[in-house]
Amino acid sequence: MQFKEIIGQNDVKHRLIQSVKENRVSHAQLFLGNTGSGSLALAIAYAQYICCETKQEQDSCGICKSCLKYQKFIHPDLHFSYPVALSKEIRTSTDVLSDWREAVLADPYLNINNWFDFIEAENKQPVIGTEESAEILRKLTLTTYESEYKVMIIWMAEKMNAAAANKLLKILEEPPDKTLFMLVCENEDQLLRTIISRTQLVKIKKIDEHSLEQALITKHGLNSDDARNISQLADGDYGVAKNLLTENESAEWNLTTFQNWMRACLKFDMQKINSLLTGFSDLGREQQKNFFAYCLHMVRECVMVNYADPSIVHTTAKETDFLKKFSPFINADNCMQFTEELNKASMHIERNANPKILFLDLSFKFNELLNIKVLNQVK
Repeated sequence: MQFKEIIGQNDVKHRLIQSVKENRVSHAQLFLGNTGSGSLALAIAYAQYICCETKQEQDSCGICKSCLKYQKFIHPDLHFSYPVALSKEIRTSTDVLSDWREAVLADPYLNINNWFDFIEAENKQPVIGTEESAEILRKLTLTTYESEYKVMIIWMAEKMNAAAANKLLKILEEPPDKTLFMLVCENEDQLLRTIISRTQLVKIKKIDEHSLEQALITKHGLNSDDARNISQLADGDYGVAKNLLTENESAEWNLTTFQNWMRACLKFDMQKINSLLTGFSDLGREQQKNFFAYCLHMVRECVMVNYADPSIVHTTAKETDFLKKFSPFINADNCMQFTEELNKASMHIERNANPKILFLDLSFKFNELLNIKVLNQVK
């Protein structure tokens, strides 16, 4: 992958290129940012540039022996580690390496949901386990084959369990000669502080709106108006932008379920809540987390409608119609509690909480929070 293939992020590209030109390449770097911002793509392009045999001023050449192998992810000195669904057959990422190459070649902006959908492991927990760290150590004891550097890219590094992370501490601090670590992470808080302290931070911001808009026009053939609208809704995330290109069943389900759930919570309609609870519990774990993320998005938009410039509200026409009636129920007295409860719910789902109990508990809490508006009006 070359830098020119990555949407926006010009400042980061420039800093990475300069670090190579000035011979200041850190042995361990943490690419911190949403997958939809291009953190994985930047790490791969950076590694390709470092190992390119005929570097250009602003990019790798794309045609040397090293670049050709990097572009297919088959360079013998390029190694990947990433979360898998552990089973008797799959113990480390190497066991699904061909799937990984195919998935990333198709979409270097993929997220953990895309990846687990691809390997048909949606309902399982993504993890980088202890055996994986042993495999990383084994690979990095090998001598380089063709390049000056061995490169290990660890995608979604926060999915390392504590035992796996601790096994890598020594090699991160004192790596073999000409060995580079590039950790790609979305949630810094879920990564051990001892890992973070041993890496140089490369912060990846959201894609700027203009660059995302241009990418939608050139890559997907959208007209400027549609591209601008989707770019605003995506909020700097190319993965979200691609999902918004079509009104899919998931988006329709999220909106309909959110509407029905909030109405049922307001009136505390237990029959309706039980019906929604069944549908929610039938979803896979990642879909449940996605729904809570959508609920957080809608709460944010309610706050924007009530207290900010309406022009910065990022909703579809159907969502806008609903928010005109619903937004008064999200106010200064309850918006922070809504946000806190949804964030905690997403965390508990990640930790295998019972979805039925969780959804029911939220319904009780949201009944109280939604009726704060009614109580304040009575006063």
